[in-house]
Amino acid sequence: MGNMESNHSLEAEIVCILYIMISPHFYLYLYFFYRPGRKKDFTPLLWSQYFETMEDVEVENENGKDIFRIYCSGSLGPVLLLLHGGGHSALSWAVFTSVISNMITCRVVAMDLRAHGDTKVKNPEDLSADTMAKDVGKVVEVLYGENPPPILIIGHSMGGAIAVHTATANYVPSLLGLCVIDVVEGTAMDALNSMQNFLRSRPKTFKSLENAIEWSVKSGQIRNIESARVSMGGQVKKCEESSSSPSLSNSAGEGIIEEEEDEDVEEESSKKKMREDDQEVKKESVFTWRVELSKTEKYWDGWFRGLSALFLSCPVPKLLLLAGVDRLDKDLTIGQMQGKFQMQVLPQCGHAVHEDAPEKVSHSFYTKNGVKSNFCY
Repeated sequence: MGNMESNHSLEAEIVCILYIMISPHFYLYLYFFYRPGRKKDFTPLLWSQYFETMEDVEVENENGKDIFRIYCSGSLGPVLLLLHGGGHSALSWAVFTSVISNMITCRVVAMDLRAHGDTKVKNPEDLSADTMAKDVGKVVEVLYGENPPPILIIGHSMGGAIAVHTATANYVPSLLGLCVIDVVEGTAMDALNSMQNFLRSRPKTFKSLENAIEWSVKSGQIRNIESARVSMGGQVKKCEESSSSPSLSNSAGEGIIEEEEDEDVEEESSKKKMREDDQEVKKESVFTWRVELSKTEKYWDGWFRGLSALFLSCPVPKLLLLAGVDRLDKDLTIGQMQGKFQMQVLPQCGHAVHEDAPEKVSHSFYTKNGVKSNFCY
């Protein structure tokens, strides 16, 4: 008897589901709630959602004091010292910090390098590799004194190059290991020829921080929308005075990249909207890049030339994470075959690997108990 009632109940549920599916309201529901062109949320996220503390570290030099902004999490275990790429900031490590802190016991220190983020230095024009590497060593010294804990430096792109220079110069004597993300001498040097064209192709201004976040995601610069929402605030700043604002001829107005359902809008209407957006940008406070990367060109060669040999010579366990195997140059290919470092390729990521796939990056070099034993010297 019980089985018969159960069967009747199941049949009734199936009938109800079928009725809903043939109802026109069902497809209306699907259209409004599951259509691919639904707008995404580009609202900025706070640093405090990912890091425990924010601190300004004062470093003495011959010209006075430099102040470096750092973001920290954790109080026990080895220190993960995180160095961002050119034009980025410590906030690019926010989501990664949240992930890795839940995996293992560690201390995270993400640092705004000189002339980046909210770091303030006396000579922001000096972005030489050695100066920036010394900055890293000085910040570590101020934080931990003469007996620093074991430190693993993880650097992305320019930050990866600075990590290598820091390691080879022994500016961090308690160095535990070195992880470099998507920077290889050969491909970096080849890319320098086209770098200025890339920088010129970017919008010079944004109508709002939300607009900057939207651009970063839809242009593919950052493929993880959550990371973009917290990290883009470290890449752009509000223009202080309209008279000193950058040219608006290459601005990104709100909605400059339309949603899928708007793709059939006529070209003339799109041009009209662009003109209207430009007028609005001129009226409102606009955002621009914190770092004019095009003006750092004279330092690019020093960041990357000879980097492969320096990386291979570092006397600590080393890990290289790449977005594609095609990025490997000759020296590193030979070194990898000789077992001089550990390498992992993380496909389906852009250049900002740690932002696009923070979980994969975390799993690449950590187990539940700490650093993998198969890091290679």
